[in-house]
Amino acid sequence: MSDAQDAPQLYLMMPAGAQASTLGPQLAAVMDAFPVACLRIRAGAEEDELGRLADLAREIAHARDVAVVIDDHVALAQRHGLDGVHLTDGAKAVRYARKELGADAIVGCFCGSSRHEGMNAGEAGADYVSFGPVGASALYRGEPVELELLQWWSEMIEVPVVAEGAITRELLEQLSPVSDFIAIGPEIWTASDPVAALTALWG
Repeated sequence: MSDAQDAPQLYLMMPAGAQASTLGPQLAAVMDAFPVACLRIRAGAEEDELGRLADLAREIAHARDVAVVIDDHVALAQRHGLDGVHLTDGAKAVRYARKELGADAIVGCFCGSSRHEGMNAGEAGADYVSFGPVGASALYRGEPVELELLQWWSEMIEVPVVAEGAITRELLEQLSPVSDFIAIGPEIWTASDPVAALTALWG
C-alpha cells in the first residue's frame, strides 16, 4: 500500500458464522499487525453466538480504539455496546437505524452496484456506503462493480465509500485512489495464517 495521506484505510470484516471461542487470538493478531479503521461482525451465526462474537469484538477492538459495527442487528448493537450497524439491504433501513441508535452511532449501508441506492443512503443519513463485489465473487449477488462507479462517487459525493468483495492485490492498486476504505475479510480468514495473508495483500 502507498504511504500517501489519502491512501484508503483498512475496514476489517470478521468471518461469517465464526465461533467466538476460536476467533479471539487470530483477530487480536491481525489487529495488532495492521491499523484497522473499523471492525465489522458478519451475520450468519445464531443470536447467542452473535452476542458472544459482539462481546469478543468489542473487547478486542475497543482496547485498540477501533469502532465495531454489526450486520443489520440494531438490537444487538444496542445490547452489546457496539458502535453501530452495517445494513446489508440498501438504504431502506437507514432512517430507522439512525432513529434507534442515535446521532453518534455509525450507520453504514451496502448498496451493491447501485449509484441510486448509494445516494438514497447518503441522503437518509448513512455515515458511509459500501459497493461490491469489486472482484468476481459467488458470495455476492450480481456482477462486479465497475471501477467508474467508485471513481464517480469519490469525485462527486462527500459520504465516505467502502470497496468490498473479492479484493486482490491488483484490484487494491486500482481501488486505492477512489476508495476511502477497503473491506477485507474472506480474503484472509480461510488462510492458515491470516496475518501473513493480509501482509501479502495489503502490506
